[in-house]
Amino acid sequence: PTRSQPMTKAKAKPSAKSQTQAFASVRAAPINRDFFFHQIGRTLFQTGLRAGQQSGLTVLLDYWEANLPDDDDRWLAYTLATTHHETDATIQPIREYGTDEEKRLRYDITGNDPKRARQMGNTTPGDGVRYSGRGYVQLTWKNNYARAGKELGVDLIQNPDQALDPKVAVAVLFKGMIEGWFTTKKLADYLNANTTDWSGARQIVNGTDKAEQIGRAHV
Repeated sequence: PTRSQPMTKAKAKPSAKSQTQAFASVRAAPINRDFFFHQIGRTLFQTGLRAGQQSGLTVLLDYWEANLPDDDDRWLAYTLATTHHETDATIQPIREYGTDEEKRLRYDITGNDPKRARQMGNTTPGDGVRYSGRGYVQLTWKNNYARAGKELGVDLIQNPDQALDPKVAVAVLFKGMIEGWFTTKKLADYLNANTTDWSGARQIVNGTDKAEQIGRAHV
């Protein structure tokens, strides 16, 4: 405004997180586990759930209901779809597939992209294998192990295999995707009161890799 015009105070725009919480809060309710397992067994898994898959889903649902019951249930849907992909449908914390040599080439300073390796904290030969993918979301790179360990109070640098512990893995999955640990992108960036971008949400974990496939898999 010019000096002759009265100043008006602009209304603060609500954050994406607050919008999402408002959107979700009216719908928060306990999950009907029997119905959920039946539906997901015949859709996403097609041939029904194996015992290990159901136990893994139980860990994820238990964490959600204990810690995040009022958050947007689309966040739960997308984390489940991510877990389905990243664990090869086992719904168990797993090690990244591939030989040590393949992991060295992908992630080590002696591998195919030493600049990227250094940027992500893998500065010592052997780090590529040591800090390769683990868990429900395939936590990868030394910087990400350090961040997750600091946030959770677990020493994942000295003992990266702790990322395979379901209690650690489930916290890494949800907190990492909600708070943007991996790429700075977070669930609220793509799933909020104004936006539902299932494909774009892949940026939270791994760029555009299998983005459409995972986006279609949300349940």
